[in-house]
Amino acid sequence: MELYNTLALLIVVAAVFGYVNHRFLKLPGTIGLMVLALVSSLLAIGLGKLGVSWVLTVSQLVRGIDFHTVLMQVMLSFLLFAGSLHVDVRALGREGIAVAAMATAGTLLSTALVGTAFYYLLPLFGLPTDFIYCLLFGALISPTDPIAVLGILKEARIDKRLEIRIVGESLFNDGIAVVVFVSLFQIAQFGAEQATPAVIGQLFLHEAVGGIVLGAVLGYAGFWALRSIDHYQVEVMITLALVMGGTALAAALHTSGPLAMVVAGLIVGDKGRALGMSDVTREYLDKFWELLDEILNAVLFVLIGLEMLVLDISRTTLLVGVVGIVVVLVARWASVGLPLALLQRYYPFDRQTLRVLTWGGLRGGISVALALSLPESMPRDLLVGVTYVVVIFSIIVQGLSIGPLVKKLGLSTGEAPADAGH
Repeated sequence: MELYNTLALLIVVAAVFGYVNHRFLKLPGTIGLMVLALVSSLLAIGLGKLGVSWVLTVSQLVRGIDFHTVLMQVMLSFLLFAGSLHVDVRALGREGIAVAAMATAGTLLSTALVGTAFYYLLPLFGLPTDFIYCLLFGALISPTDPIAVLGILKEARIDKRLEIRIVGESLFNDGIAVVVFVSLFQIAQFGAEQATPAVIGQLFLHEAVGGIVLGAVLGYAGFWALRSIDHYQVEVMITLALVMGGTALAAALHTSGPLAMVVAGLIVGDKGRALGMSDVTREYLDKFWELLDEILNAVLFVLIGLEMLVLDISRTTLLVGVVGIVVVLVARWASVGLPLALLQRYYPFDRQTLRVLTWGGLRGGISVALALSLPESMPRDLLVGVTYVVVIFSIIVQGLSIGPLVKKLGLSTGEAPADAGH
């Protein structure tokens, strides 16, 4: 019953907050839910200090949720499949090299820049930290979160070419970041001799390449099954089985489940939609995955907000987090700008595009999940606290302002620049 009670709490809270946001606040869905959850958590913390008993019960329920397992092993696969179903594969193919450069070289560069900056900045706060732990933070905070990005870009009428770069990078760079994170984690735990270039190369091939290959096999198997029948109930169930079974298979094969689901979703969304479904099936499939996406998104962002109940963020950690926001944004600007500058001849971009790519690189649940997976033997409380500050700023401040920024720069479809002619 404890699992049921926890799920019931999350769904009830998400529904109530969703109603309050839609009726009164009218913020973008995911942002409104997280703001309400954060405010409620802070109020609950205050009531808890006054000795209100029910707050302790709720805190115990939240404490019992393994955020890393819930997101990385359960929710993420559904959310990535749902997100990739509607990506224009041909447009993604045209931007393929730029997306790949940002997802790989960009993630590695960001990890190095953030890690190095923190290594020199933390002693100024009286928190000297080993370089490997600083790099570990760089790895977990560098991937842009596809869930946050997809949810918020729906609200901003962004230019399609720019949107496909941001979405494409977000869908793929978490797989790269997880491999980098795991490699650095092995070095931190067992020493550099355990994480040789050969071991890291093998890990990358197994996780990233293996995940992409598995996703292609699953995607084409799903497409074949969808094309061979015309019965929307069974076809929706096939896609659900593809995600759940595919995730379990990826775990058993030790490959990247998220990357597998992205590739499978792209194939089913492209070939399956065009060649394997009737109009009725297409409509029901879209509505099913859109609804599931909305529910899981709501639960995820409520969960991020409620985690404040069980985190202990000191004033020093808060200050480091504020500095971290600046460091992460500068690293994002450099890690996007450098790969694209090298590809400028083939994928032209201007200063406005770089601004949107930098500000639109939102951090979210993936960073929080990776931080919470760190053991107590590492500087976990510090890294989790700083991650939380960066993620909350990213989702609320960047998420709310990306739409206005896109319009001001004239990169919104059908919008003219605000300062045109000046």
